[in-house]
Amino acid sequence: MKLSIVIPVYNEEENLPLLYQAIQKAMANVETPWEAVLVDDGSRDDSLTVLEELARQDPEHLRVVGLRRNFGQTAALAAGIDHSVGEIIVLMDADMQNDPADIPMMLEKIREGYDLVSGWRIKREDAFVTRTLPSRVANALISAVTGVRLHDYGCTLKAYRREVLTGFRLYGEMHRFIPVYANSVGAKIIELPVHHHPRKFGKAKYGLERIIKVVLDLFTVKFLSSYANKPIYIFGGAGLAFVGVSFVALAYLAIRRLFYTVSPFTSPLFPVAIMVGILGFQSLLMGLIAEMLMRTYHESQGKPTYTIRRITNIQPEAPALQRK
Repeated sequence: MKLSIVIPVYNEEENLPLLYQAIQKAMANVETPWEAVLVDDGSRDDSLTVLEELARQDPEHLRVVGLRRNFGQTAALAAGIDHSVGEIIVLMDADMQNDPADIPMMLEKIREGYDLVSGWRIKREDAFVTRTLPSRVANALISAVTGVRLHDYGCTLKAYRREVLTGFRLYGEMHRFIPVYANSVGAKIIELPVHHHPRKFGKAKYGLERIIKVVLDLFTVKFLSSYANKPIYIFGGAGLAFVGVSFVALAYLAIRRLFYTVSPFTSPLFPVAIMVGILGFQSLLMGLIAEMLMRTYHESQGKPTYTIRRITNIQPEAPALQRK
């Protein structure tokens, strides 16, 4: 199995030579063939020049992808994954806070049968108020909403089997949610403590404003992971709830009219109940439309609604496999 180390780079020219040396040292005693795919995400310093010079010095191991502008960390990771060839993919940062020395340990876990090895920065070397505390809150929130219990979603250092990274595209700040997508296709996940070092050169690229992006992306991830294949469950569930509330309110007004001769039209509850009922029916219709779109998506592209870990004693010429 070949290993690809994918690293997004943005304004890290001083860290890059140190990073290259650290990767070489970490991989010196690893028998697995490897490559490092470094993606310059529109850096404003000389990061791309440094990367290209390092690639000329070591064409066997280093690959460089230069993006036209700054697209963000998630897009840079996606570009690196697309241009890598390894069956195992390790993602990490270029700021030298992740330690390449942890990669061999993660590879061992992959060989033991795990599909995803997630790094956990137990002793995090960052500012507590602006980085560590918000990260802990976000980790707890993501774990509670998605059901995938990890201590450190924000740690970029993770190792994956390539197959758990296929079948979806990364947008926004979605890279931190890859474990959720991987879990949805049945990936076997383990979390390991990894080293974390204080930043020596350059500046941190993210602050408290990232929390808003994470929360918004969490809504998308929850929907895609839980309801993408059956959207009627969320739209229909909400629709039935609205219709139920409307029915109860109208029944209350009808009983009050029959037994107390109070006109329902004089109560503000009447128009509210009608509006809630209409909203419920609209939600049910949206769920049906979403179901039609999902079926069109799967059937037009021949995408299965399942994922396979391994196959035993089934010939490749089986009719179902031929259709794909």
